Amino acid sequence: MTPPSGLGELGAFLKARRAQLTPHEVGLPETDSHRKVAGLRREEVARLAAISVDYYTRLEQGRVQASASVLATLARALRLDDDQQTYLFGIAGKTDAGPRRRRAAQRVRPAARRLLQQLIETPALVLGKRMDILAWNHAATALYTDFARIPAARRNYVYMLFTDPAFRGMHLEWEHDARDAVAALRMEAANGSDDPALARLVGELSLQDTDFRTWWAEHHVNSAGYGTKHYRHPTAGDLTLDCDTWDSPDGSGQRLMVLTAEPGSTSHDALRILVSWAAAGQAVPGRVAIPGRAVPPADTDRRHPDT
Repeated sequence: MTPPSGLGELGAFLKARRAQLTPHEVGLPETDSHRKVAGLRREEVARLAAISVDYYTRLEQGRVQASASVLATLARALRLDDDQQTYLFGIAGKTDAGPRRRRAAQRVRPAARRLLQQLIETPALVLGKRMDILAWNHAATALYTDFARIPAARRNYVYMLFTDPAFRGMHLEWEHDARDAVAALRMEAANGSDDPALARLVGELSLQDTDFRTWWAEHHVNSAGYGTKHYRHPTAGDLTLDCDTWDSPDGSGQRLMVLTAEPGSTSHDALRILVSWAAAGQAVPGRVAIPGRAVPPADTDRRHPDT
């Protein structure tokens, strides 16, 4: 008998996390040099959480629900960080005791749109549920692509990162950025396990990309609040940009993603010139030439396809 989706997700997460830990990491003696399983054994997790092995086994098998108190002890036993704890309680259905609201259409607040347009030289996006790209400014178009030319159903940050050759190719540290994106989408899954659109997105990417399928199964989670991205832009050359995201204050789950460069850096100069050309509506003449910086020839095959 197949367990309910929530219980199955909980069991899969517990099993994946157990495999990622060693006895040393949780304070247990490593006396067995011929361990047959990766990570911790079920009985070791049960001992750390002060529950029976039989009960923990049924949790992993998706045959029983866990109380909030058991989840808390498991979180401590498995050394979960804040994001992982949020995910754990979310898939167990313990984050919201109130009635579920009907899912509303994703709408960007007028104030958020004004903010986007006022960030003249700063690429910015509004990301919605499932990391859909809901709104963007001219600077983001100059950096990435003309999002308006992409069908709304495909205008998704994670989808483009895995399936769009130009978008993917810009990321010099693609594996690092893609793993972060998958982990952030996992966080979204904790609060949207009954979201058909999310299930379709995950299913499609799992079929199309082996890396996505592997990383999704690992159950890593994070909120991807900030970091540094390294791009190789077909016009501006190499760019190092700080990426920060802020949650919308209206509780919609939308986030503002902003990319900035260190003032005075070559990345800052290149981004400023790139955005100025795009804002003027002029074709960029090859790669942007920055004084004192060697710029390689343009790669004419890196343009975004009109899909």
